[in-house]
Amino acid sequence: MNKQILFQDLGLIDYKEAWDYQEKLFREITSVKIQNRASGLQQPGHHELQATSNYLLFCEHPHVYTLGKSGSEEHLLINEDQLKKKQATYYKINRGGDITYHGPGQLVGYPILDLDNFFTDIHKYLRLLEESIIRTLAEFGITAGRTNGQTGVWLDASDPLKARKICAMGVRASRWVTMHGFAFNLNSDLTYFDSIVPCGIPDKAVTSLHKELGRKVEAEQVKEVLKKHFSHLFEAELIHQNENV
Repeated sequence: MNKQILFQDLGLIDYKEAWDYQEKLFREITSVKIQNRASGLQQPGHHELQATSNYLLFCEHPHVYTLGKSGSEEHLLINEDQLKKKQATYYKINRGGDITYHGPGQLVGYPILDLDNFFTDIHKYLRLLEESIIRTLAEFGITAGRTNGQTGVWLDASDPLKARKICAMGVRASRWVTMHGFAFNLNSDLTYFDSIVPCGIPDKAVTSLHKELGRKVEAEQVKEVLKKHFSHLFEAELIHQNENV
């Protein structure tokens, strides 16, 4: 099993370009798994088994709304002209979850992992993604947690009047290979969330690290803390690579 994860920071990148890149890496990994199976070499420990790669991509997107395959288009509250005025784009995509927003000041993470290298449990995978954000927030003095039946990371999750989401999540998995991931609000312009029903949940607020701390946060500092917790929770080694989209 390959427990190394190749890390790439793609910087500010168009959503569709990043999505296409994810799909490319996803296809490369699944292709290796299919070849291994077709060759009768799928048993772990076989000396001719071709190892699969794992990736963790960090990036930031220009303003964009994305709708997951289980979401409702009615949760986008503005029309095409209003989208243009906001300089935002809109995509229907193949992850789980409903509608969300990505934009400048938000840290987006796309783990493209072969879970056969770690554990074959999608619920555990989601909980570890959440835990990596929860532990990162703790280092900034913020107590975060989960709420039943709603994937993501929340503040004051147990109080319906105060609950607010700071990190949304939506993933796709096929042949135990993951893609898409999380959107962590650091210095996000939260007014963009007013144009949607975030994650299809009408009665919950959205927040950011900036709003909670009352100051702008350094994205690079958050990234380093998050990478530390992510690699620890997945018991993996992060190998830094240059951008190669």
